[in-house]
Amino acid sequence: MIVSNEKLSQIAYIVTVLLIALALLAGYIPPLAPLANIATPPLVLLTGLLYALVFGCPYKKFNKKASKMLLQYSIVGLGFGMNLQASLASGSDGMTFTIVSVFGTLAIGWFIGRKLLGIDRNTSYLISSGTAICGGSAIAAVAPILKAKDSEISVALGTVFILNAVALFIFPAIGHALGMNDQQFGLWAAIAIHDTSSVVGAGAAYSEEALEIATTVKLTRALWIIPVALFSAVIFKSKGQKINIPWFILLFVAAMVINTYALDGYPGIGSAINGIARKGLTLTMFFIGASLSIDVIKSVGIKAFMQGVILWLIISAVTLGYIFFAI
Repeated sequence: MIVSNEKLSQIAYIVTVLLIALALLAGYIPPLAPLANIATPPLVLLTGLLYALVFGCPYKKFNKKASKMLLQYSIVGLGFGMNLQASLASGSDGMTFTIVSVFGTLAIGWFIGRKLLGIDRNTSYLISSGTAICGGSAIAAVAPILKAKDSEISVALGTVFILNAVALFIFPAIGHALGMNDQQFGLWAAIAIHDTSSVVGAGAAYSEEALEIATTVKLTRALWIIPVALFSAVIFKSKGQKINIPWFILLFVAAMVINTYALDGYPGIGSAINGIARKGLTLTMFFIGASLSIDVIKSVGIKAFMQGVILWLIISAVTLGYIFFAI
């Protein structure tokens, strides 16, 4: 019996997801616990990337939906492992700089894309928005306001996805090389990495405290989708467009409130939910990696990718300078 390439791809996808899930669940079985330690966010992301490059993605709609929903549920679950007061205090240093950096990134990105590289208006602004706030979520929120074409959205998303994958691998290594403490790295990751998924993944790979700071600052930053969308509607003279509000961020805050005040005397409950959320987040890394197919890479033109890289390097360097010399 000859198995078609499509069928082989489907089988490989299902088997890979099941193996990762089983490895993560092995953490609850003491003799098999070492298997869970192997399934780290960077390694699972790499598995997804390799899978996509070899097989493509046979279940694109499912993969996209699973990536989005599992990420949101996992982030809410992480809130059950955080103390509201401690998280807000540890992330407060990044709030002012977040406001400045959001609109500064939009302006610099516009200049690089439109003036230096001659990229079309929509693509340039989408890449700038994704870099300024929270990657794909920001692009999805701004795109309807610009009346962006599917091709323009694909290029912007492709650029962000590629840089997100790179960030998850290199940021923890750079942080350790520079001797950054947990607070410094968490703030840097939250501001300089695009998507929430990679921010949380990089924070988790660094330390527990870095994860809390990175998650809190990043989700606060993500709320800037709303004012940036309104700002975009004004400058592009777009009226009546629906703004996509990331409601899961409010649920994340609610989870921290519940953990801080209602579960204060029952730490085991919050810890258990948080542990499950971490495993869900790790599995999400595979779905995100599997989204980065050859087609996505091909869709990203050299100029768009150059804008994304240059803008990313600028915001990363400026944030580092702020962290080391201004805080």
